[in-house]
Amino acid sequence: MTRIRGWKAYLEKSLSPLTMMFKGYPKVLKEIMYGFTIHEMDLELRKERGHLDHLFMLVVFGDLVGLPLLPPYYSMRFLPYIIPCIEKWKRSILREKDLTDFVATDI
Repeated sequence: MTRIRGWKAYLEKSLSPLTMMFKGYPKVLKEIMYGFTIHEMDLELRKERGHLDHLFMLVVFGDLVGLPLLPPYYSMRFLPYIIPCIEKWKRSILREKDLTDFVATDI
């Protein structure tokens, strides 16, 4: 038994630089496969979610930018959930846009 334990320790000691070298490869392979398979879909879904969030905020809190659509009672019920996003939303809605903003950046 002592001899086997010695061989195991020897193998672990001699293979440790190799295991340290290959330790990050599974993460790299995972990221490469993610990029090959679903990266573009993920970007499109995030853009779509952003557009839907902006539309929801416009319908519910349009009166903040001068477009009242819902009575204030319903808007106030959503207010505690929306407070962290209001400033960013107002900046993006009131930002000056030109023709290049409407052209998709994807090829």
